[in-house]
Amino acid sequence: MGNVRLTHFRQLMDDEFGTVRAGSIARDHVFGGLRGRTVEQALEDGDEPRDVWRAVCAEFEVPVERR
Repeated sequence: MGNVRLTHFRQLMDDEFGTVRAGSIARDHVFGGLRGRTVEQALEDGDEPRDVWRAVCAEFEVPVERR
């Protein structure tokens, strides 16, 4: 996946998990692929949204065609 902006990242999360679950995952789920941080923490720390999306996809085994 190329350049993913934050608004696009949020849309990808909502599309994959639904709005409520996406928000919960972003706030509460700690990802090993994000060095033990949540999505929100990684984004606040300045991680690129595309890299965060890749970590989410890996953790939740999102099919390649939806990555």
